Amino acid sequence: MPLYEHVFISRQDLSNAQAESLVEHFGTVLSDNGGSVVESEYWGVKTMAYKINKNRKGHYAFLKTDAPSAAVQEMERLMRLHDDVMRVLTIKVDEHAEGPSVQMQKRDERGDRRERRS
Repeated sequence: MPLYEHVFISRQDLSNAQAESLVEHFGTVLSDNGGSVVESEYWGVKTMAYKINKNRKGHYAFLKTDAPSAAVQEMERLMRLHDDVMRVLTIKVDEHAEGPSVQMQKRDERGDRRERRS
Protein backbone atom coordinates (compact mmCIF):
# COMPACT_ATOMS: atom_id res chain seq x y z
CA MET A 1 0.00 0.00 0.00
CA PRO A 2 1.14 3.59 -0.53
CA LEU A 3 2.76 5.50 2.32
CA TYR A 4 1.53 8.96 3.32
CA GLU A 5 2.40 11.68 5.81
CA HIS A 6 -0.30 14.01 7.10
CA VAL A 7 -0.07 17.22 9.12
CA PHE A 8 -3.22 18.89 10.34
CA ILE A 9 -3.94 21.96 12.43
CA SER A 10 -6.89 22.10 14.81
CA ARG A 11 -8.38 25.08 16.63
CA GLN A 12 -6.44 26.67 19.49
CA ASP A 13 -9.32 26.65 21.98
CA LEU A 14 -9.37 22.84 22.16
CA SER A 15 -7.74 21.13 25.12
CA ASN A 16 -4.70 18.93 24.58
CA ALA A 17 -6.80 15.83 25.22
CA GLN A 18 -9.37 16.88 22.61
CA ALA A 19 -6.64 17.57 20.04
CA GLU A 20 -5.04 14.17 20.68
CA SER A 21 -8.44 12.48 20.43
CA LEU A 22 -8.77 13.94 16.91
CA VAL A 23 -5.62 12.02 15.97
CA GLU A 24 -7.16 8.81 17.32
CA HIS A 25 -10.47 9.53 15.58
CA PHE A 26 -8.90 9.99 12.15
CA GLY A 27 -6.70 6.94 12.77
CA THR A 28 -9.82 4.82 13.27
CA VAL A 29 -11.30 6.26 10.06
CA LEU A 30 -8.21 5.01 8.22
CA SER A 31 -8.30 1.58 9.86
CA ASP A 32 -12.01 1.20 9.09
CA ASN A 33 -11.20 1.75 5.41
CA GLY A 34 -8.32 -0.73 5.22
CA GLY A 35 -5.35 1.44 6.22
CA SER A 36 -3.19 1.78 9.30
CA VAL A 37 -1.41 4.50 11.22
CA VAL A 38 2.29 3.65 11.43
CA GLU A 39 3.16 6.47 13.84
CA SER A 40 1.52 9.60 15.18
CA GLU A 41 2.94 12.66 16.92
CA TYR A 42 1.24 15.52 18.69
CA TRP A 43 3.40 18.62 18.21
CA GLY A 44 1.46 20.89 20.57
CA VAL A 45 0.19 24.45 20.20
CA LYS A 46 2.25 26.55 17.81
CA THR A 47 1.93 30.10 16.49
CA MET A 48 1.04 30.29 12.80
CA ALA A 49 2.51 32.70 10.28
CA TYR A 50 -0.91 34.21 9.55
CA LYS A 51 -4.44 34.02 10.91
CA ILE A 52 -6.66 31.14 9.82
CA ASN A 53 -10.36 31.49 10.70
CA LYS A 54 -9.46 34.29 13.16
CA ASN A 55 -6.98 32.01 15.00
CA ARG A 56 -3.32 32.92 15.57
CA LYS A 57 -2.34 29.54 17.09
CA GLY A 58 -3.29 25.95 16.50
CA HIS A 59 -2.75 22.38 17.69
CA TYR A 60 -0.43 20.60 15.25
CA ALA A 61 -0.53 16.82 14.72
CA PHE A 62 1.48 14.53 12.44
CA LEU A 63 0.54 11.09 11.12
CA LYS A 64 2.55 8.52 9.20
CA THR A 65 0.15 6.14 7.46
CA ASP A 66 0.09 3.08 5.25
CA ALA A 67 -3.27 3.17 3.50
CA PRO A 68 -5.01 2.84 0.14
CA SER A 69 -5.87 6.10 -1.59
CA ALA A 70 -9.62 5.60 -0.99
CA ALA A 71 -9.04 5.54 2.78
CA VAL A 72 -6.90 8.69 2.62
CA GLN A 73 -9.51 10.49 0.53
CA GLU A 74 -12.24 9.57 3.03
CA MET A 75 -10.12 10.75 5.96
CA GLU A 76 -9.35 14.07 4.21
CA ARG A 77 -13.04 14.53 3.37
CA LEU A 78 -14.00 14.04 7.02
CA MET A 79 -11.21 16.40 8.13
CA ARG A 80 -12.53 19.14 5.83
CA LEU A 81 -16.03 18.69 7.24
CA HIS A 82 -14.90 18.66 10.88
CA ASP A 83 -15.37 22.03 12.60
CA ASP A 84 -12.24 21.73 14.75
CA VAL A 85 -9.79 21.05 11.89
CA MET A 86 -8.53 24.19 10.14
CA ARG A 87 -5.90 22.90 7.66
CA VAL A 88 -4.73 19.53 6.31
CA LEU A 89 -1.61 18.64 4.32
CA THR A 90 -1.09 15.15 2.89
CA ILE A 91 2.07 14.04 1.12
CA LYS A 92 2.76 10.70 -0.54
CA VAL A 93 6.24 9.42 0.37
CA ASP A 94 8.40 6.53 -0.84
CA GLU A 95 9.38 5.50 2.69
CA HIS A 96 8.91 6.78 6.23
CA ALA A 97 11.91 8.31 7.98
CA GLU A 98 13.09 6.44 11.05
CA GLY A 99 12.85 8.04 14.48
CA PRO A 100 11.06 11.21 15.51
CA SER A 101 10.22 13.97 13.05
CA VAL A 102 12.31 17.13 12.84
CA GLN A 103 9.74 19.01 14.94
CA MET A 104 10.20 16.58 17.84
CA GLN A 105 14.02 16.48 17.79
CA LYS A 106 15.97 18.61 20.23
CA ARG A 107 17.76 21.60 18.75
CA ASP A 108 21.23 20.19 19.48
CA GLU A 109 20.37 16.96 17.63
CA ARG A 110 19.69 18.92 14.41
CA GLY A 111 23.34 19.26 13.42
CA ASP A 112 22.71 20.60 9.92
CA ARG A 113 21.88 24.18 10.94
CA ARG A 114 24.38 27.00 10.65
CA GLU A 115 25.44 29.10 13.60
CA ARG A 116 23.82 32.52 13.90
CA ARG A 117 26.08 35.51 13.61
CA SER A 118 25.60 38.37 16.02
